[in-house]
Amino acid sequence: MRFFNKRLVVEYFALLSIISIIFSFAVIVIEIPDNFKIPIGLLLLVFLLSLYIIMWIKANLLSEAKIKINNSTVVVKIGDIFKEDDFKVIAFNEYFDTQVDNKIIAEKTLNGIYLKELVENAVELDNLISNDAHLKDRILEHNELRACGKKIKYKLGTIFQHNDYLLTAFTKFDNDNRAYLNMNDYINFLLNFWNEIDIIYAGRSVSIPLLGSGITRFKEYNEIAEQELLELLIWSFKISRIKFTYPSKVSVIIHESKKDKINFYKLKEC
Repeated sequence: MRFFNKRLVVEYFALLSIISIIFSFAVIVIEIPDNFKIPIGLLLLVFLLSLYIIMWIKANLLSEAKIKINNSTVVVKIGDIFKEDDFKVIAFNEYFDTQVDNKIIAEKTLNGIYLKELVENAVELDNLISNDAHLKDRILEHNELRACGKKIKYKLGTIFQHNDYLLTAFTKFDNDNRAYLNMNDYINFLLNFWNEIDIIYAGRSVSIPLLGSGITRFKEYNEIAEQELLELLIWSFKISRIKFTYPSKVSVIIHESKKDKINFYKLKEC
């Protein structure tokens, strides 16, 4: 974060005004000898400069932010999504593929870890997905030309509930089974996603990874920063008008490896 951050400067001067009132009152009550005025003034100057530096350091060390949106609480924090309570969102591709082979699904992604470590029977999961009435209403097409993986393509943002996990169709796949999105796809995904969450969550809290941070192929953009993705996620929640009634909340879970790319202090402006 820049040293002279606008919001931080405003907070500093608000605190400075309180200090000034206290100091002014102290000067009226206590008479300061002339020979002490300059040293005390210098000490006060050092104190005020140190105070701003401490506030700046503290702002840079933040690892969690709480934001109130439409009377709902959105928490952004460092963590492991698999260790969260209540509903946990896992991003799948538009076909809800379950084949972890480092071609269709990479084993080190959240998607791959979930399928390898938390799904006992992938065939059973496939059958549940294929026969789900809600998902049948979200089918876009049957892609019979697809050589590997499933053939049924679903609308982005579609959610399938599997126990405490909400599996969502997040990325498009090209003919070489590479995940990609363009910005319009991403925005449409977010709006559909929140609509689906509104139908499913039933008063429970929902934890979401930073969706999109692992996608290297955002068409039309050379690079999308994690901060920009996070702010888009929060913006989409705001315009969705979905409301999480206390004590339920939305948590955006940032992986430890991404923490240096997130300005938690700046999220107060969202």
